[in-house]
Amino acid sequence: MDYQESLKGQLLVAMPSLADPNFHKTVTCICAHDASGALGIVINRRDVALTGKDIFSELEVAFSPEAESIPIHIGGPVHINELFILHGPPFGWKGSHQITATLAMSNTRDILESIAEGRGPEQFIISLGCAGWGDGQLEYELKENTWITSQIFEEALFNWSVDERWGKVLYKNGVDPVGLSHTAGHA
Repeated sequence: MDYQESLKGQLLVAMPSLADPNFHKTVTCICAHDASGALGIVINRRDVALTGKDIFSELEVAFSPEAESIPIHIGGPVHINELFILHGPPFGWKGSHQITATLAMSNTRDILESIAEGRGPEQFIISLGCAGWGDGQLEYELKENTWITSQIFEEALFNWSVDERWGKVLYKNGVDPVGLSHTAGHA
């Protein structure tokens, strides 16, 4: 693959035929993509059992009452015991990985403590786990029509409800989810 075509900073939208329960009807923000593979965060799956209070308490991080109800997302089936924070500015956190000019991913304690105390980025998603693809795996899946690629819409990341993200990203790209075929076709 010519890495001038990297998908870093784009969204992957699962086709309806993607039956893997980890990715069925998901939207994934691609945070890194190079010759060794790709890493992303699923943005439309929430852990219904966990909140910020659970995470901050377990990690012994002081938190404000407002932080108790922060939702925790399921970022993917890889590194499921690690936290990943997809966020807007500011970007000066230890280990912050810039994705676009207005989006970064971090997974260090300094940003987590700031979020818990209400001093972190205004827009963020805290997720457990991430999505990962080995060398050539994502490219193969794209050839098999498993995913549709999309530019990032910040409103999709931070403003739209989790349940609306898959359909709304498709609509924003001119695709009606009802009209999508469940089978791949090749010319």
